[in-house]
Amino acid sequence: MTREMSARERSRALADGCEHVETPAELVERLALARPLRVKLGLDPTSADLHLGHAVVLGKLQEFVADGHEVTLVIGDFTARIGDPSGRNALRPHLSDEAIAANMATYAAQAGTVLDLERVHLRYNSEWLAPLQLADLLRLLAQTTVARMLDRKDFAARYAAETPIALHEFLYPIAQAYDSVALEADVELGGSDQLFNLLMGRPYQEHAGQRPQICMTLPLLEGLDGKIKMSKSVGNHIGLAESARDQFGKAMRIPDALIERYARLGAAFSLARAEALSAEVLRGTTSAMDAKKAVAEAIAARFHGAFAAVEARENFERTVQRRELPQTMPEIAPASARTLGEMLVRAGFAQSKREAERLAAGGGVKLDGVIATDARALWPVDRAVVLSVGARRFARVLAATERP
Repeated sequence: MTREMSARERSRALADGCEHVETPAELVERLALARPLRVKLGLDPTSADLHLGHAVVLGKLQEFVADGHEVTLVIGDFTARIGDPSGRNALRPHLSDEAIAANMATYAAQAGTVLDLERVHLRYNSEWLAPLQLADLLRLLAQTTVARMLDRKDFAARYAAETPIALHEFLYPIAQAYDSVALEADVELGGSDQLFNLLMGRPYQEHAGQRPQICMTLPLLEGLDGKIKMSKSVGNHIGLAESARDQFGKAMRIPDALIERYARLGAAFSLARAEALSAEVLRGTTSAMDAKKAVAEAIAARFHGAFAAVEARENFERTVQRRELPQTMPEIAPASARTLGEMLVRAGFAQSKREAERLAAGGGVKLDGVIATDARALWPVDRAVVLSVGARRFARVLAATERP
């Protein structure tokens, strides 16, 4: 986008791909001002990893960066203590301060795979939320009603089902609204499940004497199972910090019905390109396998570059399709690992001995291409062995007398 474009043209480009804009007319009007807009996006560190679903809204935030606006990424270290009730049918588990600190340790670096962080302000909402006193909170609470909170679908559903709603959960949308007041936001971005929270900021800003922010929501990307939205806790995610090989391999698992959606939201194809690819699959001129490869390669290239993406594709074709060993794999020494289960943990293929036992029992573990189902079996320390889990994870474990 360029400054020579009209405000209406820039508005149309920035709103492209959004599910809801509140309101398009206000966005045009605000873009016509002779100043950059203050644009914010909040991410709560409820887990340690950002995933491809986060990249959808981060990509839109980067478009505002490229258009020359004042962009702020808000790390919700304070709101994470409350817990976002969006899309929840039960109370979200409490996170300790230690867990929040650990989760957000690499958030900025992961967001930097999509954002130009040199042009983005990074803020933590504990800066303005933690100092609030009870009197401040009472003034904020007085600006909305219980009826307004129960307009929210997830709260209304839980109330109707007589599922408990803790009072502190009502504080979440109010705290997010106060973020917008503190930053005097012109625009706030979020996933489609955040619309209630985003809209809550508008009356709070008006009460503070500010112009109400424009709310822009992006679609939620389904996970690899094709059923529910992408989430690390569900295990249906593609992590932004994962290797190109892992990102490619995971993307190849999506259902055929999601090829167009992953092309558009995950690989950031234009709408026309995503629709054309889907049409080719429907006509039979491109196979679903080849279409997935194109999407998977584009996803890996988005976060790791074209060279790594091509290598990831070649590795997938070699190891998964032709069932050959990868050309390169990590080499590790057996060290103190005495059993297959201990070696799976040492190699990083399992987080615990219990997980190692599940992997082996499920038939996904191989030693030199032979299935090994007993995680308690002694490790053969007298020779080098190729240990593999599934079709994408390989390691060459050296003999006890060798060194990596």
